[in-house]
Amino acid sequence: MKVFILPFAKITLLHKSIAEVVINDDVIMDAEMVEVYHDFLLSNLVAPFSLLINKEHAYSYTFDAQVKIANLKEINCMAVVLYNFSAEMGTKVLIDLNKGNNWNIKIFREREEALDWLKFNQNNKSAM
Repeated sequence: MKVFILPFAKITLLHKSIAEVVINDDVIMDAEMVEVYHDFLLSNLVAPFSLLINKEHAYSYTFDAQVKIANLKEINCMAVVLYNFSAEMGTKVLIDLNKGNNWNIKIFREREEALDWLKFNQNNKSAM
């Protein structure tokens, strides 16, 4: 397991094709940060890859970042772990805004359950 610290996030490589992403508290993700984030994912993970988005902290996105955040064809699926109602509402707005992108995404309350779902989906994708 390798941990990388970006200026706005901590990304832990859990497997060659699975990463856990924790955005720092009070960050406002903008399009430039999304570019850095995408470059990191593409450089450090084996595609197709899956993401565990751990919403430990409160953060937000600019509109440009909202429409670009998870629009990489290399993303197999995303599991989002939520700890409060505001994180849930923000995540649902983000999913709704990007509904035309056909994300394979699911919301969870427990990290282990989310990780199990990711591993299952990643294994099925890798077997194809």
